[in-house]
Amino acid sequence: MKERGEILTAGTGLTSAAAVLTGTVALYVALVVLGNITDFGTNQQYVRHVLAMDTTFHDPDLMWRAITSHTVQDAAYVAIIAWELVAAVVLVTATVLWVVGARRGSVDRARRVATAGLLMVMVLFGAGFLAIGGEWFSMWQSKQWNGVEAAVRNFTVAGIVLLVIHLPGAAGRPREAAEAPPA
Repeated sequence: MKERGEILTAGTGLTSAAAVLTGTVALYVALVVLGNITDFGTNQQYVRHVLAMDTTFHDPDLMWRAITSHTVQDAAYVAIIAWELVAAVVLVTATVLWVVGARRGSVDRARRVATAGLLMVMVLFGAGFLAIGGEWFSMWQSKQWNGVEAAVRNFTVAGIVLLVIHLPGAAGRPREAAEAPPA
């Protein structure tokens, strides 16, 4: 019985880690949203310059991709903020579910909700900033408006947390139970 208790403690540790890491990403994304709303103009300029491609190498073979309409640029920025806001709400909800679920002994719902929120962050920074911003709009070419490094950092952090929450034992049950086939 002692061995089982030790395994449960390890699972509980992973559950706690999942809750804390999910909460950390939730806090970060919530602060990003707050910053984007309270200091709207700073990142609005970032989005405008990236989409306009006005600080890239101005390669004629690529410049047809540029979007210079302020209306479209601002709509894209508002869509980014909305996506971040939903991701933050989902991740805060997941954090609460981790805490409540750990007390009740079932964190499956927390894991599902956290997975959705973390994937939202990864889609934003992977597809949105790395693929679309970085490659399609050649953001990597800009010295002033290059967000590729920050996007990689955010994508990586969310990915690591996603891996942690899916480790066997992060569900608060013994590893053997996590690996055992259903009866």
